[in-house]
Amino acid sequence: MRILIFSVGVIGGKYMKNEEYKKLSIKEFTKAAGRYESNHAGIYEMCKKDYPDILEELEKEPFRDLLDAGCGPAPMISLLAEKYPDRHYTGLDLTPAMIEQAKKKNIPNATFVVGDCENFPFEKDSFDAIICSMSFHHYPDPQAFFDSVKRCLRPNGRLILRDVTSDNKVLVWLMNTLEMPLANICGHGDVQVPTRDVVIKCCKKAGLKVEKFEIRKGMRMHCVVRKPMGKAIGNER
Repeated sequence: MRILIFSVGVIGGKYMKNEEYKKLSIKEFTKAAGRYESNHAGIYEMCKKDYPDILEELEKEPFRDLLDAGCGPAPMISLLAEKYPDRHYTGLDLTPAMIEQAKKKNIPNATFVVGDCENFPFEKDSFDAIICSMSFHHYPDPQAFFDSVKRCLRPNGRLILRDVTSDNKVLVWLMNTLEMPLANICGHGDVQVPTRDVVIKCCKKAGLKVEKFEIRKGMRMHCVVRKPMGKAIGNER
């Protein structure tokens, strides 16, 4: 039932469907694309706090091909391309304006694609590493995201997932019941605060292993998920 709640919300007294959330997100981030990396990014400034932790996690293991799911105008890929210029990077974002901004950077060895993070438009076993920063709470169907991660990661590949979360059930309820619907009314495509239980259940069903789930300063989820070697441990799609 908890996972189902991700699929619908209420705005203006009406239930929202998955595609309505996505339309809100596209509208929101089309407006934000030009100022996302400026000094006047507003609420999007919080995304910059994830960069050091993601870099630190990536440095623990070598990678050749990396996907940034919900890449925005590619701030993380820009940093990674400077540090690891011999790797290949792919950025995926639902909002065309974000991908346009990313392409303007002319980052070597980088490809940018408009697409849905709930249905990666890539071949099986395409990436050694997938990163996703402050994007997951916009996905109406979290299971579909993890299923795509499972399909597109190579065996032993990793997902590094960053978002806002809490183990305080009352706080999560308040955010999901009051804050998120208000954000929708204000034109934001937020769906729901992802919880530890949702992540673990979705990963198990997808056949992925949660190796690390930490709640760091600022209610920041730091989650590392691995695709096992060999036969899947859950459902295959």
